Amino acid sequence: MIRFFLPLLCLSLAASADAQTTTPKAKAPTKTPAAPKKRVYPPYPVAPTMVDVSYGPHPKQKIDFWKAESSKPTPLLFFIHGGGWQGGERKVAGAIIKPMLDAGISVVSIEYRFINEATADKVVPPVKGPLSDASRALQFVRSKASEWNIDKERIGASGGSAGACSSLWLAFHDDMADPKSSDPVARESTRLWCAAVDGAQTTLDPKQMREWTPNSRYGGHAFGFTGDPKFKLSQFDEFYNKRDTILPWIAEYSPYALVTKDDPPIYMNYGSPPALGQDQKDPTHTANFGVKLQEHCKANGVECELRYPNAPDAPHASSKDYLIERLKAPKK
Repeated sequence: MIRFFLPLLCLSLAASADAQTTTPKAKAPTKTPAAPKKRVYPPYPVAPTMVDVSYGPHPKQKIDFWKAESSKPTPLLFFIHGGGWQGGERKVAGAIIKPMLDAGISVVSIEYRFINEATADKVVPPVKGPLSDASRALQFVRSKASEWNIDKERIGASGGSAGACSSLWLAFHDDMADPKSSDPVARESTRLWCAAVDGAQTTLDPKQMREWTPNSRYGGHAFGFTGDPKFKLSQFDEFYNKRDTILPWIAEYSPYALVTKDDPPIYMNYGSPPALGQDQKDPTHTANFGVKLQEHCKANGVECELRYPNAPDAPHASSKDYLIERLKAPKK
């Protein structure tokens, strides 16, 4: 028996020694996922008169201000950047600043809380965060009118995409001033002289969106809807399916729902013609939004100019041209 097991034992020991001396095969290094690139905006073409002026306690509640040279109070462009209330920054206002200043119009570009930051602050619904920040920033700017040589009445809002939606919300909302407040900023008006916007979402009602543009997919995040990948449910589908549960929010935060005859004139610009009831290449910024809001404004006696390629009755080529003419025009 011993003679039989000795060769096996020797073979086993040799195999063990080989296993210990063999260099293990090296594993390929694990690649660290690249961090998403943050968009870098070019510097302002004109240095602001004031930078990072706080209008509230949150780190995002800041504005940059450019003071137009004038011996009398100037009109003001109140700019709200886009980005779906989830991205972007106030430096996107760069291109419009110099033309405004050259026309004798001062400029403010605001930063505000995004949907995720409003959610972290327990703001309900989340869209109330960026919208209430916009109204507070407007009141703050008005409170500085004397110091900054601004005409309190002649303030026009502008922006693209979500910034455009925010601008229209301000234009159509009843005045949010609280004359009895102990806070002097809160006593200031939130009404506008005009608004001129690009690529605006004019409603936050998913039923209207789908009727106007069947492949709509935007807006659920504004009210906290995220969808459910497990059931292949998009955030828009959840938004649409649960619409009846948020009707008071739609009535409060959808620009279309707020239109009344006392609202200021507005201008909307889109990059492609409308096609109501048809799928769109860019349903989030379709001119269908503009067509339906213009119809609604006209029915309520609100002046509304709509521009898109080959649009009829659209004398102003851009938001910039409209704002300069409107903000400098004499009172009617």
